[in-house]
Amino acid sequence: MKKLIKKTALFLGSTAAALMTLVSFYGRQLPDFFFLPENGQLSVESVFPVTARMNDNSGRELMLFDTFPIKKVRTDVLSRPVVRASGQPFGIKLMTDGVMVVGLEDVSGECPASECGIRIGDIITDISGETVTTNRQVSRLIECSSGKPCRVTYSRSGVAHKAVLTPVYSGGSYKAGMWVRDSSAGIGTLTFYDPESGIFGGLGHPICDSDTKQPLPISHGTVGEVVITGCTVSTHGEPGRLLGEFCSGEARGSISKNTDEGVFGRLAEDFPAEGVELPLGFKQEAAAGPAEILSTINGKTSESYTIEIESVDLSDSAPHDMIVRVTDKRLLREAGGIVQGMSGSPIIQNGRLIGAVTHVFVDDPTRGYAIFADDMYAASGAMEKSEGSSGRNSETDRRLS
Repeated sequence: MKKLIKKTALFLGSTAAALMTLVSFYGRQLPDFFFLPENGQLSVESVFPVTARMNDNSGRELMLFDTFPIKKVRTDVLSRPVVRASGQPFGIKLMTDGVMVVGLEDVSGECPASECGIRIGDIITDISGETVTTNRQVSRLIECSSGKPCRVTYSRSGVAHKAVLTPVYSGGSYKAGMWVRDSSAGIGTLTFYDPESGIFGGLGHPICDSDTKQPLPISHGTVGEVVITGCTVSTHGEPGRLLGEFCSGEARGSISKNTDEGVFGRLAEDFPAEGVELPLGFKQEAAAGPAEILSTINGKTSESYTIEIESVDLSDSAPHDMIVRVTDKRLLREAGGIVQGMSGSPIIQNGRLIGAVTHVFVDDPTRGYAIFADDMYAASGAMEKSEGSSGRNSETDRRLS
C-alpha cells in the first residue's frame, strides 16, 4: 500500500509540475490582447485546448483544458470586417518628414555634422529657424551660411535635440559633411483594400532607408499604378526581386502611415483595386498547415499560390508572427520562392485573410516571415472608420551638404 501511495504521489506531483510548466509556457506565448468575433468566443489554435471564460471583473481569463487559469487578457469584440484581399503590385513614393542623415563624411579634414553631435539616422527638421523638407533646401541653407554657425534641430528615436553646426569651405562651397535623403520610391504588394472607407494596407513592414535600414518618417506619400515586367529568381544566398515600372506619373492614391505593420493610406476611386472579398481572420485563428497567397509576378493581376504555414507565434515579444514556406511548384520554378517586392502578399487560410508575407529567408528563399492580418487592419485606421460609420525600396535622391 505504501508503495502504491508513493507512486501515486509521484505521479500526481509530476503531473502537477507538467501542468504548471504548460501554464507558464502559454502565459509567455499568448498575447495580452485579442480581437474577438461577434459571438465573443475566444478559442486559440494550439496543441492543447486553450479557451477563455469571463472573470468577476467582466474581463476574460485564458484557461488550459478549460480548467487551469493561464492569465487575464484584454479583448475587443469586433464585427468581423470583410475586405478585399488583393496581391496586386503598387508603386510607392514617399517624402520624409524632415531629412534623414544617411551618411557622414570628412570635408577638408573634418566633419562639422559629426563634431556637433549629429549621427547617421538622425532626422533634421530645422536649420537656422527654417523648417527643412528637402535635401536641396539643406544644401542651400548650409551654403548661404558663409561659414557662420547654424542652429540645427534634429530628432533621434523620437526625441528632439539641438546643435550648433559650423560649415567648412571645401570644393568651392560650404559643406556640413553629411549625406541626407528626403524621399524614397519602390514597388510593393497590396494586402487589402476596404471599399467602404477607401483605406488600404500593404507591405506588412515599414519602408526603411536603404543606407541606415531605419524606418522613414514620412510627411506624405503617393500611390502609383505599376506593371510587373518580370522578376529575377531567388537563389540560395541571393533573394530575387520583382521588376516593374510605373504606368504613369499620376498619383492614384495617398500614403499617410509608414509603420511596423506596413504602409497605409487611401486609394483613389479610379485605382483598379482587384482581389477577392474575404472576412478578416484573427491571429488566434491562424494555424500551422496549408494556406495560399495572392501575388503578382507578371503583369498587373495577382494569382493564387499554395504555401504552408510552418509555425505561428502569438507572443507579444515575437520578432515575427509566422513562418511560411512556398509549396507551389510554378512559383518555385518561376521565382524560386519568395522575392523582394512580394512583401504584402495576402495569406488566406480557411477562407479568411489571416496575414501577409513580409520577408524572405536569404539562405532559403522558399521560406519567409509573415504578419497577422488583424494587426495590419488595426494599424490602418479602417477599424476607427468602420466604428464611426519582402517590399523593395529604392532611393530617389541623396545629397552631400
